[in-house]
Amino acid sequence: MFSEMSVTDIAGQLVSLVALGFCIVGFASKQDDRLMVLLISANVAFAIQFALFGSWTAAVLSLLVIGRIILARRYLGNWWVMLAVLGVNLVAAALTWRSPVDYFAIAAAAFGTVGMFMLRGIPMRLMLAAAASAWMLNNLVIGSVGGTLAEGMVVITNFITIFRLVRMKRRYPEAVEKLNGS
Repeated sequence: MFSEMSVTDIAGQLVSLVALGFCIVGFASKQDDRLMVLLISANVAFAIQFALFGSWTAAVLSLLVIGRIILARRYLGNWWVMLAVLGVNLVAAALTWRSPVDYFAIAAAAFGTVGMFMLRGIPMRLMLAAAASAWMLNNLVIGSVGGTLAEGMVVITNFITIFRLVRMKRRYPEAVEKLNGS
């Protein structure tokens, strides 16, 4: 299998495994702020991976995720900022569009943007799981084994963390509100 891959394909696979590490640690966290910080690191790795695979819309949208995370932390619940971020994502997608595969990256960006700006706790993680599912489909189509594995693990880890938050909320409702800044 590796003998048929180019150096850039192998590099893309390796970089996606770095992103996997950041994603697992982030989504395993019960603290939203820690999740956001680790997602910044993961998205740098994902952008590099997508660029190595020549998936330019996904690469640019992954880089825009970094700005979105920073803005969402500062402007939580702000519809105007969220809509501006969605607009920038659509313009970037229009400028880098190559094929219908790019719809997966656009869907992932939209789910992630709404989740990060408008939701917290379990609802945010459900929306981020939808975003990860769209990214996983994108990775499957472009042939990124590491990226597909990373996003699959994000979905699984996300649902495990949701289960843990539900259990914690039943036992210690005040603690979950404090974790999520409510």
